Amino acid sequence: MSSLVEELSRKARALPAEDRVRLAEELLATVQEADTEIEAAWEEEIRRRIAEIDSGTAKLIPAEEVFAEVRRLLK
Repeated sequence: MSSLVEELSRKARALPAEDRVRLAEELLATVQEADTEIEAAWEEEIRRRIAEIDSGTAKLIPAEEVFAEVRRLLK
């Protein structure tokens, strides 16, 4: 590892957790190629789900119920 990378890494580890996460996400975004087909599919899925919520056809489950079920399944 180059000395610059070592220095940056040391400084980054000294940041608060929230800032380290943000920095990691920003760095990762610079090396990951965006897959436009996948992005388009997710955007369509998001639009579909919003439309279901808006029309009242989606079955919404309160978070408390979801977490309770997860805890039950993990026991």
